[in-house]
Amino acid sequence: MPELPEVETTRRGIEPHILGHEIQGLIVRQDRLRWPVPPRLENRLRGQRILRVERRAKYLLLQTGTGTLLIHLGMSGSLRVLPPGTPPGPHDHIDLVFQHCCLRLRDPRRFGAVLWTSEAVAGHALLRHLGPEPLGQEFNGEWLYRLARRRHGPVKNFIMDGKVVVGVGNIYASESLFHAGIHPHRPCNRISLNRYHRLVEEIRRVLISAIRQGGTSLRDFQREDGRPGYFAQELQVYGRERQPCPRCGQPIRQRRIGQRSSYFCSHCQR
Repeated sequence: MPELPEVETTRRGIEPHILGHEIQGLIVRQDRLRWPVPPRLENRLRGQRILRVERRAKYLLLQTGTGTLLIHLGMSGSLRVLPPGTPPGPHDHIDLVFQHCCLRLRDPRRFGAVLWTSEAVAGHALLRHLGPEPLGQEFNGEWLYRLARRRHGPVKNFIMDGKVVVGVGNIYASESLFHAGIHPHRPCNRISLNRYHRLVEEIRRVLISAIRQGGTSLRDFQREDGRPGYFAQELQVYGRERQPCPRCGQPIRQRRIGQRSSYFCSHCQR
């Protein structure tokens, strides 16, 4: 599944190609995605210029003068910048057409979304209850420590909750907790403020490193030019069950936490 680094990589990749350009049309080959593509969406978009290309959590926000197009890549979606008229493949469901290129959504599992709002995008039902961005100033150790006082579950589930902080998916949660020396199953209300400060630093560092390398690309994700991300080569614990810990040499362990596979070193993480 594309996570925050993959989506941010996509945003940075498509922005130079579409920012300031006028939308010539919209081709919808399959409108049954996670939610139906709004009817008559082409009429709303044609003739509009892309004024901003932003990201909120894992949603790409293409802002025009009359509203915002929200795009979610779902489980296996990707956006590609292609020459106009490029023949579509079997899972190429939507083209946003410009004079010099088309922005194509490929989504084999159809868990992605293409939606529209003419209202303030921050108030959209899918966005208004989200927590802060992990790379923003609102996200800090005090924020995590304060919210954790009212909870009792594992810290890994806590930092993966989108109402606490957005975009810390399973891979990046496992890696951040390892670098912070915190066991993923430790109750979140039994972690000190200083350790939360450290965890915030590691979450940011891991995400920034992943963004720089184009994401993790464990399965289907590709960047806007079709090349994969390379952060998977730097994973310290995720997917490395029984392999030696890079710090102490003890075997990496795997446990199901919140129905997700979690990887950790029981010696280095407490």
